[in-house]
Amino acid sequence: MTSTLTRSLLLVGLGALFATPAMAQRPLDREFVASGLGDAIYVVNAPGDRERLFVLDQDGNIWLLKNGVKQGTPFLNVTSLTSSSGERGLLGLAFHPDYQNNGYFFINYTNNGGDTRVDRVTVSANPDLADAGSRTNILSLSQPFSNHNGGCIQFGPDGYLYVATGDGGSAGDPGNRAQNTTNLLGKMLRLDVDNGLPYTIPASNPFVGNPGVADEIWSLGLRNPWRFNFDSETGDMYIADVGQNKYEYVHVEHAGDPGGRNYGWRIIEGNHCYNPSSGCNFAGLELPIFEYDHTFFPNFRCSIIGSEVYRGRAMATMDGRYFFSDNCSRELWSIRYNSVSGTTTGYTEHTADTGVQGSGTSLGRDADGEIYMCDGNSVYRLVPDGMRLQVPHLVTGVADTIVVRSATPNQPVYLTYSLFGLGSRPVVQLGITLDLDNPSLAASVAANGQGVAGFPLVPPSVLFGRTVYLQAAQNGKVSNVFREQVE
Repeated sequence: MTSTLTRSLLLVGLGALFATPAMAQRPLDREFVASGLGDAIYVVNAPGDRERLFVLDQDGNIWLLKNGVKQGTPFLNVTSLTSSSGERGLLGLAFHPDYQNNGYFFINYTNNGGDTRVDRVTVSANPDLADAGSRTNILSLSQPFSNHNGGCIQFGPDGYLYVATGDGGSAGDPGNRAQNTTNLLGKMLRLDVDNGLPYTIPASNPFVGNPGVADEIWSLGLRNPWRFNFDSETGDMYIADVGQNKYEYVHVEHAGDPGGRNYGWRIIEGNHCYNPSSGCNFAGLELPIFEYDHTFFPNFRCSIIGSEVYRGRAMATMDGRYFFSDNCSRELWSIRYNSVSGTTTGYTEHTADTGVQGSGTSLGRDADGEIYMCDGNSVYRLVPDGMRLQVPHLVTGVADTIVVRSATPNQPVYLTYSLFGLGSRPVVQLGITLDLDNPSLAASVAANGQGVAGFPLVPPSVLFGRTVYLQAAQNGKVSNVFREQVE
């Protein structure tokens, strides 16, 4: 089998069987990963680390999942520094891009007085434990109310630390802080944390030199950007901003943007006037790429929960989709955004379509770009539904096995591949359509009585650095498409 598959990956084609209509979207499911994680609100990986996932517990712990297993001791415990209630607690976590060398990571939390703190912490000599004594304060912000603390922090592709701050709370931004350019609330901040403590101002920040605007400000007019993220492929920034009473919305800032955007709150809520309630001036304001209304029936929708752009391996047909959820309805949705045309397409309610529930707190991702969802004290992974193809990290010259699960027992399973990417090719003999461009047959084997099929292989050196798209097929059914870059 090994030699046959290795040879077939390069030589055996099925092109004569195919023609070309539109690619179908495959159903989703969610897979349990771990529980006992307190009030889980975020999942993140450290750069370059495939073994560890870090789960943020709003109560003040960072839990470590090592090869999918929750460790008994928290990676970091700051429960004594924060009081978790409502929108307060341990809210954000970001690993330095050079974490593997400097060991720095950053946390965003509200202290026992309710004010925002961003601290830098260093990992200890034990990679499974942080050095709690290394904690150094980077940024402190007074919070006038208990809600709208933002909390998300991310390193951008430029290496700077971005800090999302809410408008200070209450309702309707009574202090108009989001539009106050000398106040850091209701903003996206951009800090250089590599050239002096607590931080320095990047020279390219948009308002540097303007005495009427705080130098830290990258953009303004945000209400409560609970979660934002950078597309790992394009570098575009997606901001899920929580609305007031009627609308929830998503902003996108393209990679390379010079900053200085005004996202409009409290003048507007989404695409609509808020203060004043009509006849507001939209000049100079950035409108969202997507919004949805609050509803009561049949699904109570109240607060957007973001957010991740899918760039994983296991569901290549979902590549580039922006996933988000809602705190009240727990529905899971996705859209596609075209940064060239500025258009949004492909809106899909995954909960309505396949029953997969989203998150009430946030979405995150692992080193492979797979998406995770927090739900209470548990974490789930977004996975393909139905017949499922699972591919290990393929290394040239190293023997491994590709596995297909939930196949029809005791029936042939066909492993197909493409070196060209996604497409749409019907296979008349099987009554299916493959999601591959110019697909070829790698091998076939009968599934066992439990519906599992294994394909041993040794990737040849000619595949080094190449991206291979793989999909399993049976009579009347296909699996997910797996995208694998051979190492």
